[in-house]
Amino acid sequence: MIIRSRIVGCGAYLPERVVTNAEMARMVDTTDEWIVERTGIRQRHIAAEGENTSDLAFAAAERALAAAGVKGSDVDLLVLGTATPDNTFPATAVKVQARLGMTGGAAFDLQAVCSGFVYGMAVADNFIRAGQVRTAVVIGAETFSRLLDWTDRNTCVLFGDGAGAVVLRADSGEGTNRDVGILSTHLHSDGRHHDLLHTKGGPSSTRGIGAIHMQGKEVFRHAVVNLARVANEALEANGLTVTDIDWLVPHQANLRILDGTAHKLNIPSERIVVTVQRHANTSAASVPLALAEAVGDGRIRPGHLVMLEAMGGGFTWGACLARM
Repeated sequence: MIIRSRIVGCGAYLPERVVTNAEMARMVDTTDEWIVERTGIRQRHIAAEGENTSDLAFAAAERALAAAGVKGSDVDLLVLGTATPDNTFPATAVKVQARLGMTGGAAFDLQAVCSGFVYGMAVADNFIRAGQVRTAVVIGAETFSRLLDWTDRNTCVLFGDGAGAVVLRADSGEGTNRDVGILSTHLHSDGRHHDLLHTKGGPSSTRGIGAIHMQGKEVFRHAVVNLARVANEALEANGLTVTDIDWLVPHQANLRILDGTAHKLNIPSERIVVTVQRHANTSAASVPLALAEAVGDGRIRPGHLVMLEAMGGGFTWGACLARM
């Protein structure tokens, strides 16, 4: 028998304010038709003034813990994937840790932009496999609206705010691809593509934080190739094929990337969880938000094989294959 990480609870939180494409058209030179045709996005949630990433992360984590029947004081590790922390330091994760009543263990932020949650799953899974942790909370939370240039229609229409979380607990398995829990995680990055998707500025370079800059066509091309490749890598590592996947839960960047990846993988659209039309791109929060929604509405059920995957600025990308 070997130690495996099992997903035992999911939670999500979206800010109350919803901004539709019609409202965006009153703010910037765009239309609902232009946005939908290019991205599939129809609305996004925007954090209220004074509502921080830690607030979103706490709400999602609290719901995940409730779903798992686990107390905050029982958590050994908290990993928060975010590119929009409350402060330069300390880590936003420690604020969430305190609010959850987690007084032991460790809490820290992880920055891999849109891949942050998948990276966080890999980190927590490895801690559990090593026997150092029994219960972990992994969160993806973002207030990406604070990084937007609201005069740039090519970027400001794409992003939204939100948070999603899962609770992982140590379990045992026989080491086969029929085991319940995380089967494997696969992470990659390539810093040569830094300038294709980035923000200018930061504490060590210039004062203030710059807005998002993106070369959309190049990002699309890399995203489709990298997401399909890492999904196949995860399947091959476990002796499985695309036909074994019950649900693909990809990063919700835009509908064209989702469709392109599905086509390259040859996976039917009815087996893909899609939330981008209502959530937009919530960066590190997008995968756990989509996962929590599909678990909550009963699409993803015990025994299902689920592929989580994401790609973000850096570039970073990765996949997590899990049996629920």
